[in-house]
Order: sequence, then structure tokens, then C-alpha cells
Amino acid sequence: MTTSEVYRELGEAAWTWVLGQVREDEGPWLPETVREEDTGDPEKVREEDTGDPAPDEDRDSLYCGIAGLAPVLAEIARYRPLSGPEQALAAGIVNRLSAQAPVVTEPSLYLGLAGHATALRLLAPGSEAVVLRRLAELATPEGWRTTTSFVPDSDAPLTDVIMGAAGVVMTAVWAGGAYAERIATTGGEALLRMADRTAAGLDWGISPGSESRSPNYSHGAAGVGAALAVAGAAAHREDFVAAAVDAARHVLSVGSLADGGFVVPHTIPPSKREVEPVTYTWCHGPAGTSHLFTALAHAGVPEVAGHAVGELRQRCLTSILASGLPERLRPGFWDNDGRCCGTAGVGDVLLDAAQDCAGTPWAETLTNGAVRMGDALVERAVRDAAGARWRFVEYRIESPLLPPGTSWMQGAAGIAAYLLRLARYLDTGPDAPVVDRPDQWWAVPARVRGEGPPLVS
Repeated sequence: MTTSEVYRELGEAAWTWVLGQVREDEGPWLPETVREEDTGDPEKVREEDTGDPAPDEDRDSLYCGIAGLAPVLAEIARYRPLSGPEQALAAGIVNRLSAQAPVVTEPSLYLGLAGHATALRLLAPGSEAVVLRRLAELATPEGWRTTTSFVPDSDAPLTDVIMGAAGVVMTAVWAGGAYAERIATTGGEALLRMADRTAAGLDWGISPGSESRSPNYSHGAAGVGAALAVAGAAAHREDFVAAAVDAARHVLSVGSLADGGFVVPHTIPPSKREVEPVTYTWCHGPAGTSHLFTALAHAGVPEVAGHAVGELRQRCLTSILASGLPERLRPGFWDNDGRCCGTAGVGDVLLDAAQDCAGTPWAETLTNGAVRMGDALVERAVRDAAGARWRFVEYRIESPLLPPGTSWMQGAAGIAAYLLRLARYLDTGPDAPVVDRPDQWWAVPARVRGEGPPLVS
């Protein structure tokens, strides 16, 4: 087992590399990837990319923009004071996101306003109110209209955690405040109206009428069900909680409980893209889907379809631990080390669960799994004088080694935060404070939650 100091040092090196990529143009911004020659010399930058590109439209997002640096800064502040440049970055993020609130129309957790509210609450608690007010203003009975270009019908109200009402609802409940109940109620009622009744329960497409379904956490019934469960508990809405139970019944009906685990297909019907039929990630696998069952427990639901919700969470994690990851067993099996789709995201879920059952043999098993994820990140890091980063693999293209990413969900920022949390957990034990977030706060014990020190006054 690698020592905690190795994880911490690598996490700091990754953060150093990310800080080196931050640029300034009406506030801080971050290029999503940094091109490097795929020639055996990964430090050589491609000549055509030596000029400064312009910021992307999602420059402020939690997924791949500056809002995603807030949870890293919050994690760092749990064990050491921020440096001068880090303090300046935190202030720049707060200033940028606060100033943009009146004009931003994209509502979502990972691409828009709900993600901005997350960053502001982590860095300067109370400053998120201006963004939550904006979300309340933009709400309609159908939910929130998206402006993202990531879905073909970009004006549709979306349902999911990443881009839709589920993520907005989660954020409102997590953040609290004067607008939380209004946002959570409006979003929850919209989700009820967009539900499809199935033989077993309720299902949601990413938008109403979608033929393809991704039933796991990021884009499907597992994530929507989790949002309804926590909103139902917060607003005392029994209909929300009942719908969450129906979501879980549907997810169980399309999944497999074989071998003491629980997995759900990546896409139904199977994707036209060449992807594994079952994956184990936060986004499309049991790592994220386990949060549905913890959300139901939070809402006071003891069982679904004859299975205790705690058992179902454990089954999800059992499937992860038995799957063979983080080994790259075959092309396409485990080609990503990030939070959304890879190793760091799985490790974080394992640590959440380990802290939730501290003192048990299962907690030790989960901790060992989290350490195995950390060791894989140590092994796969690309390092030089600029710091550390990771290059994921896309085996379906001619040059499969991808340029390193900078971001929270698909790059070094999110991986750094995981490594730093893992080091802190190993040093201080299961009561180590957790930097909780809108889409997982109910998965950890209340005793380890709570605001850290304000990073921007």
C-alpha cells in the first residue's frame, strides 16, 4: 500500500499543474485539455497549440471550468492554509461567478447556474444566494430550459443530474436558504410530470420522449430518484419519496442482482456507440447508482422490492470491487482515471461508504478498494517539473492516448482532490471531514459534513 504522504505529494503536484494552466480573460478560466505530443515525449507541446486559445462557452462550469476548482480549494483548506495565489484564484472565481449570475441562463449543476452556486457556497458561504435567486426566476412548471449544445433538442427541459432538473433540485436542497424550497418543489413536480410509467415503477429519459435510456446515475432513473428522495425528505413531500421508490423499483427491474452484486446496463436499448454493456463508474455504473439507495435511506425508506436499501448499496459496491477495475483488462473496460467516468470517482464513492460504516470489517474492505484506486493513479501519473497529470485512453481512435485534462470531472483537478482526501482519511481516520457536494452529501454521515472555513471573505 502506498503511504498517505505519497498520495498527498502527488495530489499537490497535480494541483500545481492545474494552477499552471489557469488563465485570465475577464476573470479566471481554464482550458479543458492541454495538447501534448504523443511521441514518447509527453512534455512537448504541439506547435499549433502554443498560442492562447479563447475561453469556451462552458468556461465557468463545474464539469470542466473554473467552478470545478472550488471543491479542490475547499479540500486543500481542510489540511493547510491556502497560498497567496490560491487565495487570489478563489477570490477570482467568486467575483466571476457572482458577476455572471444575472446574465447566465443555463441552469444545470454541471454546466450552469447550479454548479456556480455550488462553487460559491464552497468558497464564500452566503454568496450563492444571488445564483439561487436566478434559478428560482428561471424556473417554469416544466422545469428549466437548457441552453447546452450537448443534446440535439437543446431547448427541451431535461431531467438528469448533469444537465437537468435533478441536479438543480439536489443543489437547492444541499445549499438551503430562502429559495431552496421553491426550487426543489418546482423541480420535483416537473420531474413527476416528465416520468414514464413502466411495469415495475417510474423511468425518465434525459428529456421527455427520449427513446434511449441511461438508467444509472448521471442521466437516468437512478439520479432522478435520488433527487426526488432528498427533496421529498427536505420538503416533507411523500409523493416525491414514493416516486423515488418507484424509480428504484424500475432500476432493479432492468438490472442484475447476480453474484451478490447489482449492476444496471449502460444504455437501454444497447448503445449504437461501441461501449461496454455494463460499466462501473460514477456516471453509468454502480458507483453512482449506489447514491440512489443512500438517498432512499436518508428519506426513511427501509426497503425496495424486498431488498433493504443498505443491502442494495452494498451490492453496488460489491460489484465494483469484484469487477477487476482499475486494471485495464481490455480496450474500453477502464480507460479513464477521472471523476465522472473513472478511477477517482469510484475511489471517492468507496471512501464515502467507508466513512458511513466506520469500525466494521466492510469499512476496511472499502478502504482497501479506495487505496487500490489511489495506487493506480500513482502508477499512471505523467510527471515533470510542471507537476502531474493523467492521459486517458480512447481506443477507438487512431492515436488513443488523449491529451491530459485539467478539469474537475475529466482531469487533474478532480483527481488531485481525491488523492488529497485519501491522504487525509488515512492520516486522521473515518471522522475526517468531508467536502460534501450537492450530488452525494447524503451518502456520508452527518458528523463528517459541515462547512469548512470561508476561503473568500
